[in-house]
Amino acid sequence: MRTPRGTGPLRHAPFRWLVTARTVSIVGNAVAPIALAFAVLDLAGSPVDLGLVVAARSVANVAVLLFGGVLADRLPRDVLLVVTSLAAAATQATIAVLVLTGNATVPLLVLLSILNGAVAAVSLPTTAAMVPETVPATELRPANAVIRLALNGGTIVGASAGAAVVAVVGAGWGLAIDAAGFALAALLFTRIRLPRRVRDVDAEPTSVLADLRDGWAEFTRRRWVWTVVAQFTVLNAAFVGATTVLGPVVADGSFGRAAWGLVVSAQTVGLALGAVVALQWRPRRALGIGVATMAVTALPAAALGLVPTLPVLLVAFLLGGTALELFSIAWDHALQTNVPRELLSRVYSYDMVGSFIAVPLGEALVGPLGGVVGTPATLVGCAVVIVLATAVAASTRSVRRVEVATA
Repeated sequence: MRTPRGTGPLRHAPFRWLVTARTVSIVGNAVAPIALAFAVLDLAGSPVDLGLVVAARSVANVAVLLFGGVLADRLPRDVLLVVTSLAAAATQATIAVLVLTGNATVPLLVLLSILNGAVAAVSLPTTAAMVPETVPATELRPANAVIRLALNGGTIVGASAGAAVVAVVGAGWGLAIDAAGFALAALLFTRIRLPRRVRDVDAEPTSVLADLRDGWAEFTRRRWVWTVVAQFTVLNAAFVGATTVLGPVVADGSFGRAAWGLVVSAQTVGLALGAVVALQWRPRRALGIGVATMAVTALPAAALGLVPTLPVLLVAFLLGGTALELFSIAWDHALQTNVPRELLSRVYSYDMVGSFIAVPLGEALVGPLGGVVGTPATLVGCAVVIVLATAVAASTRSVRRVEVATA
């Protein structure tokens, strides 16, 4: 691993390529949720149909995640990222062509969303476990902060530009940008050079089921791990349902589509702010603090339900993003310093399955629930659920006592 002189994680060439590739893909991918949401609304005009499309991706994502974690612990992670990026580019390009040519239908979008979700299920645990392979252990926390800062910056650019593209030339071109971003990311991932992991030649080959059992044993033996994941099972369902499904509906009926892009960008500005804070502030019990601050993520849902005006939403989403990033960096650091590297992708995959498993339910239910009790009441209910889930996790002793090195 040849690197130039300097300090910090960016002096390591594999880490630089990893940051660059992920940033390029996120710029395009930040456009996709906005473009897809308005493509479905233009096609069917129904929040229920939008919920079905986004839920289909989430279902496929959850269903394949465990298998993705096994693959990422068995195969070269850099090669796997090239393959998954190319596959994601192909699925998004197909959706873009269907929308641009007027041949898109809700069933087709559901099918392609399933394929895209399956591809993401392999790449997510792979990228999460790649960071410790590109920097020394002593630089993990700043590396996580740098990569999150780069991703957030890319999301700000992508979401802002994506909203403008969707408003001016249509949703299909926004999806085409996402496809191009994945294709370029695949090229950049080929530049990562990592030493191949050496397996014990005398060891008996293990089955996929045995690998899953080993990952589950590692995941369940630490109470703080599964407690936080349980918190996010509930929290993500409420937050994603409120912001991804009902957010565009509120925007369409009030402040407009272009302004919704600004709101999404405000959350990403908050994420970037959280990463900057994490670079400087390194408490030993950062995980417990991060878990407690997740109560702030109730603000976006509450603001959408009670005060859906642009200034209030910008502040609410910014604060929510800051809290989310403080937690995310603390969570990655805690896992990467406590879980053996050969099991890390599988633990991440169990984390992601638990965190995402109820998201499709939230996405599918908020539309019909909003039709029964009203959109504002549904959004406020989501905010209450977020606060309650956070209170339970933050009060758990094992979560509060997790410590990491601050150097």
